[in-house]
Amino acid sequence: MASTVDTPQGLPHAAPAVAGTTAAGASGRRRRGPYPYWFLLVPGVIYLIFFVVPTLSSFYFSFTRWDLFTSRWIGLENYKTFFAEQALVIGLRNTVVYAVLTSGIKVVLGMALAVLLTSRIIARGYLRSVIFFPVLVSVIGVGLTFTVLMNPEKGLINTTLAQVGVDGPGWLTNPSLALVSVALVDVWKGVGLATVIYIAGLVSIAGEYNEAAQVDGATRWQTFRSITLPLMRPATASVITLSLIGGLRSFDLIWAMTRGGPGFASDVIASVIYKQYQAGFYGLSTAGSVVLFLLVTLIVVPLTRWLNRGEES
Repeated sequence: MASTVDTPQGLPHAAPAVAGTTAAGASGRRRRGPYPYWFLLVPGVIYLIFFVVPTLSSFYFSFTRWDLFTSRWIGLENYKTFFAEQALVIGLRNTVVYAVLTSGIKVVLGMALAVLLTSRIIARGYLRSVIFFPVLVSVIGVGLTFTVLMNPEKGLINTTLAQVGVDGPGWLTNPSLALVSVALVDVWKGVGLATVIYIAGLVSIAGEYNEAAQVDGATRWQTFRSITLPLMRPATASVITLSLIGGLRSFDLIWAMTRGGPGFASDVIASVIYKQYQAGFYGLSTAGSVVLFLLVTLIVVPLTRWLNRGEES
């Protein structure tokens, strides 16, 4: 406690101690101020080298025709070719369809599984592990496994359907089913992560809300719609954002299962970029990478801000 000194008016005076404390605090702040910025130096350099520089280089080379050794400026020709080619336009459309389809199913199915796995059921912990296990499996391994399972003649799925008198379709050979089939496999592999995020959101909801709803006579559906669903908004925003980014950038699973076929039926932008790069059209493939980057940015950034607007306010 600071000592006091009587002033001529008889009032206590503690200004020197306060002033000393203030000076010491200001001195401490001055000493501590620059210290945390040194921790940003190494991550900043890494971010600059591995993200900013490659991104700017991609923008530049997308306006050129280059062969790894020389480059020639051609302006917007690569972009004109990209949007003029039917295969590239199909890939752009399939990318959006694939991302929306997988994201929508993961949101609905992930939330339903989370509600089930947070209720009082037998072997709840075991079922959580089973649901999450596919997330840990290699994407290529999953793709090759389901390619065998979905074989129209010898695959386990169609063989099982034949036992009950159903003629199974060509899951990966039918142009109208190929993209949807791969999307369902993507959901099977990724819904475990969405479920875990939703479980974390559910267990963070205070029990007083549900108790108050029960006292007021609310049904389970009314409680879910009016309490659980609004409070799960941050978890839903995370699931949608992660699923959309993954869907828009998807390549490995599609390439392992269909290689973009049959024809261009399951091609996405990433697989088209890879095919163009294999053919030696480096400038065109770089332009496709820029288009994919802009597509992800233009869809995900506004959507994320819209989903988080309630939490920010």
